[in-house]
Amino acid sequence: MKRDTMKRGAMKRNNAGASDIRRKLRGVWATLLLDVNEDGSPRMASIDEQLQALAHAGVDGVYAHGTAGEFHLLTDPMFESISIRFSENARALGLPFQIGASHPLPRQALERVAFASELRPLAIQVTLPDWTAIDTATASRFLAGCADAAGDIPLVLYNPPHARTVLDADALVRLCDAVPTLAGLKCGGGNGEWYRRMEAVLARIAVFIPGHAYASGVLAGAHGSCSNMACLDPAAAVVWARQTETDPGAARDLERRVAAFMDDAIAPILNAGWQGFVCDKAMAAAGGWTRISARLLWPHEGVDGATIERIRLSAARHIPEFARNVDAREFT
Repeated sequence: MKRDTMKRGAMKRNNAGASDIRRKLRGVWATLLLDVNEDGSPRMASIDEQLQALAHAGVDGVYAHGTAGEFHLLTDPMFESISIRFSENARALGLPFQIGASHPLPRQALERVAFASELRPLAIQVTLPDWTAIDTATASRFLAGCADAAGDIPLVLYNPPHARTVLDADALVRLCDAVPTLAGLKCGGGNGEWYRRMEAVLARIAVFIPGHAYASGVLAGAHGSCSNMACLDPAAAVVWARQTETDPGAARDLERRVAAFMDDAIAPILNAGWQGFVCDKAMAAAGGWTRISARLLWPHEGVDGATIERIRLSAARHIPEFARNVDAREFT
């Protein structure tokens, strides 16, 4: 994947455009998952199927190549072919979309960013270099390089709790100052004290938290979620988001039941040593809103059918709103 990132660095970045995009980064964003064939290759038709279902569900946007999208397992040709098909389908359906351009190696990340920018997404998601912990100055240099490679496309920093370097509020403010095209943050969220510390960041960029904390997070000041609950049922995740606006008390009650579901169905998988992206794929297989298996790209493997069935039964018990697939649904 060869791209002239220095040429892109000479492009004038549109800071006003970044401000406009910050206002568009709201609500429920759903991840593209990879349906993996028995031979280990991604089933490309699944991209079309998922985006059609997500558009029908009414999600606010879609993104490719997050952890649940297995970006860390993709070859460059896989990354390019998936990105092209994803962007073409999302654009045809009128879905706002982001492309994740993360890579374990920082120089290769710049090449992915440059390629993604050619597809004209709303924003490009990047992660910090992750082999060793880095300081804020290094993070700033890296993000500035990504911004140069992205040209006029804003960035969203993906800084999850399992990252080697998890930035605090002060560091994030410094990055906002240093990289004007930084438009958003995808992170693990936190408690009330975390939101108080993050006030300056929340005022500067769009902050996205995990889907299972949607109600409490948005009511505390977050702007939306890159939603793991949309993996289970995207239409239900959208209805819950709207409920957060119209009936916060009921939305908080549902979040308590979501937490019970997570403790019952997902925590045992994590405690057994599986990773979070394995759970996201298993939730999609259990949800039944799209044709997808729990199989993962090499060298990982997904959970078995019995585990998927336990997820399905737990959802029906704790959160029946997320355990039915109908065209029109309202929470009671």
